[in-house]
Amino acid sequence: MSEAPSQAYVVSMTNLHATAASLAADGKGILAADESIKTMSARLAKVGVEGTETNRRDYRELLLTTPGLSQWVAGIILCDETLRQLTADGTPFPQRAAALGVQAGIKVDTGTTTLPFSDGETVTQGLDGLAERLAEYRELGATFAKWRAVLQPGASDRAFWANAHALARYAALCQDAGIVPIVEPEVLMDGGHPIEACQATTAAMLSATFSELDRAGVDPAGVVLKPNMVIAGTAASSQSTPKDVARQTVAVLRDKVPAQVPSIAFLSGGQSNERACANLAEINRQASQVGVPWRLTFSFGRALVDDALRTWAGQPGQVAQAQQALAANCSRASAAAQGRDEGVV
Repeated sequence: MSEAPSQAYVVSMTNLHATAASLAADGKGILAADESIKTMSARLAKVGVEGTETNRRDYRELLLTTPGLSQWVAGIILCDETLRQLTADGTPFPQRAAALGVQAGIKVDTGTTTLPFSDGETVTQGLDGLAERLAEYRELGATFAKWRAVLQPGASDRAFWANAHALARYAALCQDAGIVPIVEPEVLMDGGHPIEACQATTAAMLSATFSELDRAGVDPAGVVLKPNMVIAGTAASSQSTPKDVARQTVAVLRDKVPAQVPSIAFLSGGQSNERACANLAEINRQASQVGVPWRLTFSFGRALVDDALRTWAGQPGQVAQAQQALAANCSRASAAAQGRDEGVV
């Protein structure tokens, strides 16, 4: 006869459930500001800003301290560098986020590497030493984490299972450390593939992911799923309408995602804010018609922050205008998470 779970275990999982649910409460979503040092420096360079540690900090502090951010955003994903930095007033980023009503999260994967015996497919790295890093991140104030798997439409079974296994090992380590894992299996939008190819790959990857999560003992009620929307490739001859995206996306989710998962926070995948929000609003409308057990919200990066970055461009006098641009995009995403179009063209 198996032993009953310990009281400490029950309390720990209850806390994880509450955190996971709170990350998508009341039309709120998650702001992804977790670009690596290399990627963030390159994005700064594109708007004429030197990619220094100070400039990266100033930009992310601009995002975090946007007035009213917690109305629309429940959590902000940071990278290792930012989680350890201090804001201009000397407060650690996680503590400043908490004071502003926003949970701090941390990207823990270390990028992709070529998957052996595949045609250029990839698997995500970062499991070595992850348990120790998670314990430290928890001490620093992170309440959730993120790991991104990247797949091309038409990916092989080898790619599905290698990435699903890595996601499951990561998620189990997170829950063991008292941190909510964001599980992000992304089917890329790049290319000329039709929506049907994205649908098939998304369905297969979600099936593999939840199979591996179950094998690893991961509690689905303490997870946030961050998938792509089911959408045609950016170079496809026939582009998906919001109704197309919603119909295919809702069908895949209903077939593949357990009801115990509290929330699904879609990535934007390179879509503009307007397009991503139009799709998210329609997904929520169609989901409400058929009935789904999860909250459907956003975990956007570029779709929220690109306008703010261009507006700021390293100029202290442009901070307020940049924050207004971010606020407008977050407000639109929040409305979309509730099935409403807000200024979408």
